[in-house]
Amino acid sequence: MARIMIPTPLRQFAEKNDSIELGGATVGEVLGALTARFPDLKKHLFTDEGKLRSFVNVYLNDEDIRFMDKVATAVKDSDTVSIVPSIAGGHV
Repeated sequence: MARIMIPTPLRQFAEKNDSIELGGATVGEVLGALTARFPDLKKHLFTDEGKLRSFVNVYLNDEDIRFMDKVATAVKDSDTVSIVPSIAGGHV
């Protein structure tokens, strides 16, 4: 099973877990398993059309999936999937 790293702002929707191990052949399947287990996470990760939200960055072993096969990127049991929400800041 792949390890999914859950960022601090989303842990409240995942029973306060900082990570969880779930199965899936692709990043999309792993994220689907995550939102099936924690349904409140779904609206924070996916649009109503089922697409990954533009402000949610997902990494597979430190590689941005946008530069891979996106949610179709293959996942192995030893992989780590990290969810990183974009952060907007103030001005300098």
